[in-house]
Amino acid sequence: MEFRKLNNITGWIIFGIATLVYFLTVEEVASYWDAGEFIAVSYRLMVPHPPGAPFYLLVGRLFSLLSFGDGEQVGFWVNIASVLSSGFTILFLFWTISMLARKILGIRPGEQVSLPNSLAILGASAVGALSYTFSDSFWFSAVEAEVYAMSSFFTAFVVWAMLKWDLMTDESRANRWLILIAYMMGLSIGVHLLNLVTIPALGLIYYFKKYKPSAKGIIITLAISGFIVILINNMIIPGLPSVAGYFEIFFVNSLGLPFGSGAIFFALLIIAGLVWGIRWSIANNKVMLNTMLLGLTFILIGYSSYAIIVIRSNYDPPIDENNPENVITFVKYLKREQYGSRPLFYGKYYTADVLRDETGRAITKEGEAVYVKGADKYEIVDRKVEYEYDPKESTILPRMYSESPPHVQKYRQVTGLRPGEVPSFTDNLTFMFKHQLGWMYWRYFMWNFAGRQSDIQDASWMSPLEAFEDVPAEIAENKGRNNYFMIPLILGIAGLIFQYKKDLHGFAFVGMLFFLTGIALILYLNSPPIEPRERDYIYVGSFYAFAIWIGFSVLLLADVLKRALSAKTGAIAATLVCLSGPVIMAQQGWDDHDRSNRYFSVDSAKNFLSSTAENAILFTGGDNDTFPLWYVQDVEEFRTDARVVVLSYFNTDWYIEQMMRQVYESEPFPFTLTLKNYESGGPNDYLPLYEEFNLNSIDLRQYINLLKENDERLRVYASANVVPSRTFILPIDKEKVKGLGIVPPGMDSLIVDRMVISMKQGRGGLEKKDLAILDILATTDWSRPIYLNNTSKEQINIDLDRYAIQQGNAYRILPIENPQPQAEFVDTETMYTNMMEKFQFRELDNPNVYYTEDYRNFVLNHRSSFNSLSAALINEGKTEKARNALMYMLERMPDEAVPYDYTASRTVALLYMVDEGEKAREIAEIIGNRAIEMITFLQSGGMDSGFELQKNIIILNELQRTMLMNGEEELAEKFTDGYNRGMQIYENNRSQM
Repeated sequence: MEFRKLNNITGWIIFGIATLVYFLTVEEVASYWDAGEFIAVSYRLMVPHPPGAPFYLLVGRLFSLLSFGDGEQVGFWVNIASVLSSGFTILFLFWTISMLARKILGIRPGEQVSLPNSLAILGASAVGALSYTFSDSFWFSAVEAEVYAMSSFFTAFVVWAMLKWDLMTDESRANRWLILIAYMMGLSIGVHLLNLVTIPALGLIYYFKKYKPSAKGIIITLAISGFIVILINNMIIPGLPSVAGYFEIFFVNSLGLPFGSGAIFFALLIIAGLVWGIRWSIANNKVMLNTMLLGLTFILIGYSSYAIIVIRSNYDPPIDENNPENVITFVKYLKREQYGSRPLFYGKYYTADVLRDETGRAITKEGEAVYVKGADKYEIVDRKVEYEYDPKESTILPRMYSESPPHVQKYRQVTGLRPGEVPSFTDNLTFMFKHQLGWMYWRYFMWNFAGRQSDIQDASWMSPLEAFEDVPAEIAENKGRNNYFMIPLILGIAGLIFQYKKDLHGFAFVGMLFFLTGIALILYLNSPPIEPRERDYIYVGSFYAFAIWIGFSVLLLADVLKRALSAKTGAIAATLVCLSGPVIMAQQGWDDHDRSNRYFSVDSAKNFLSSTAENAILFTGGDNDTFPLWYVQDVEEFRTDARVVVLSYFNTDWYIEQMMRQVYESEPFPFTLTLKNYESGGPNDYLPLYEEFNLNSIDLRQYINLLKENDERLRVYASANVVPSRTFILPIDKEKVKGLGIVPPGMDSLIVDRMVISMKQGRGGLEKKDLAILDILATTDWSRPIYLNNTSKEQINIDLDRYAIQQGNAYRILPIENPQPQAEFVDTETMYTNMMEKFQFRELDNPNVYYTEDYRNFVLNHRSSFNSLSAALINEGKTEKARNALMYMLERMPDEAVPYDYTASRTVALLYMVDEGEKAREIAEIIGNRAIEMITFLQSGGMDSGFELQKNIIILNELQRTMLMNGEEELAEKFTDGYNRGMQIYENNRSQM
């Protein structure tokens, strides 16, 4: 059989293997983080977070139709889009390795490939493709509804297509491949921008084919390629809409034409210019210019998928982030303005002081005007302002720029800087190499090709020797603990060296691809030192490049073995030996990448909503307590009467405006303030505390009305209204509240005459979100149930804790005051019904299901809620109901499936109180022995984790007290000894700081 046919058949076989692996391990619903949002916005074609992914949404929408209207199947089918995208990524990677391998072996296009060479090439392609198939980061993205799988497909496709172009001898046919690549680049913009960074590497392929290589030529090629990246990333993607915005403002504001006229005129101008240029290039036989213009045209055709964002935003869908319904707001959306910016080439250190004038006022640089769409023209509401900083505390290539206290602490921890010490450029580089490159890239690289210590956030990579270390069962049994014994890493390095020696041009291409999609991204993104989650999925392009080198290890070994064996036998033997790499990756990684039968991301979202009353407003604070809730409402149509409000968006006028309209059965929010009062750039963006009025408190409704009327007495500062007192008073009509029936039974005596709402200590003012919450509290007058969860309670600047009564996993704000401020405030009747009858816990009792740290943390939250409920029931004398709740919790969330966490120490104490001493002792021994084992491990220097130490000290402290109280002297002594050893380590660590 000829090589071409063998190559195609084997490629499709590898595609089948990869696709089957991903199909068997795919998430069946929406996982945590962005997946819930992407499934929801794909299903209903809504507007996701900036900068959007419109082509991904269109593909996701098509796959969602395969659910045939079954909302519970939508998540699975949108996930399947990632499965197939990943399968095709592996297919094109296989064919890419095959083409590069032929170059290494010196096989020219059209030349017959011998059987030994065919076997070696196919073996190399299979080993490299399967290594990437089972790599940790790519496998993770392949089985969930995220953009990274589809983005990887586009990367693999354009690399393969460029190598196909390289084989073409017919110039006209070859140019068609360049235009196809341009079109795919354009489409990829509607998924993710990572594909653009491959352009300089592709440029090298073009250069090596067209010109005789030289150092000067390579530099020029990289410069031109870099310009193309800038052209697309900076001039086309945000640039064309920005220019369209200038035309729009001129046409509407200056010429008095209708909205949209300027943008339409500019679009027609671009189209006319391209048509004229293409026709002229044909007429004048300008082949290069024609190819370039056609390439640009097809990039723009692909980019046009972004029209769906503006079109759908104009229909006001339930999820309409940033409301990009006109060209002005669309530009802000594309530029991700809500996320701020990071310095790249020049900027300040975190210690830099703002420059001030003689009066002490900060020196600022006024930027461009901020426009919003008015009644008949675009109005200026604000101007962008940048602070000027002391140039002595600025640097080129700034890496330590964030003033966030946790970030500053991390800077100091990495560099050894003391408080108040100004970083030097050496410190700056130390942080870049040690943390940004070392921790935020090479650690991830080693995860994929050496191994990973565990699935716990900030886990390090794993060396072969660690496989033989005696570690606590908690670590040893962690499914995310994978040790590849560096086999893939060694194979990759061997392949890298072999390609370098045999094909320098091919090595330059793969090496550039590796650099651009890994280290260069680290330098460009300039990420903050602490992230809410691991970001390894961003750098999968470089892992893709390294997998190519892993494949080439087969060629190296076959070259060595043919000296002792026949060339054919050597190629087969080399393939079998090198397959050890992907085989061990698959064996080690299967259990922590298999997402079968995992539903708790969705169930926990439903449990949040089930904690609320009808027509509720639920304030949330983060991705994982927001996006899954959007999914269950917009896709599975669960509790669509409730409104989920994410606080980070509630600081914007566009989001507040969306709360003023009906969504499904959820009624518009009642506000006293108008949208004009909440307008961005207005005086209520941030309201600083101003205590010079000497007011002990102020009536909340009176304050809201003063703001509505723009009372000049509050405009102490030119640009902002102020908060005249730290404390607000909200009078309560007690009879009305009783008549509404919202107070839990037996708590009428706790109704207050007035609510005293104070700003939290250390907070210097109110953000717009705080003002909006206060407005809703004052205006609804208890006609609408209002809830907070744990994250939103922490994120607001006002203290509502004394009026927040727990009814499940959410806290309802009511005009009743906790009589014991230090104790939990629980509506036991409602909470018991919610948690025992409405909450869902599918497969949480199945030890064969893998739960990541995200899932375990949400299980922890539920266990904590059960503890709170049980403790409150015990205080009310309802011991039997408390026992039922505790035993139900242990049945639905057993240790065998989701290991006990630190909440179990409180569970032990509660079990003793409900006469379940035997179960209490059983759990105490399990968690106590684990804590002692971990402390012993930490004492031996096995791991450096202050959090783990403190957590286990607290567990043992609580256990030893509980054991003493219940006559368990032997266990108490054992736990006390472990506690003392833990405290000794803690004190030693403190003395060394």
